[in-house]
Amino acid sequence: MKAKKFEQQFDEGGDITASLDLLQAKRARQEQKRVNVDFPTWMIESLDREASKLGVTRQSVIKVWPAVRLEATASHLSSQRTRASAARR
Repeated sequence: MKAKKFEQQFDEGGDITASLDLLQAKRARQEQKRVNVDFPTWMIESLDREASKLGVTRQSVIKVWPAVRLEATASHLSSQRTRASAARR
């Protein structure tokens, strides 16, 4: 299928999944990289308690919390840039 027809079918809400090779699909910027981090015992215990309260694994808590913080920081920086840009006008 040509790109133009693919885009048209997508824009019209058509089912394009038959045209995709889902086995080869990758999510942008979602590659995994293993890192080792040393935490103090008290922090591991706190993470385990929080994970237990949430009904998830320690690893899930460790993955989600930095992501939330990084997104909040990026959002804050973006709004600061927008305000600074508006102030210059």
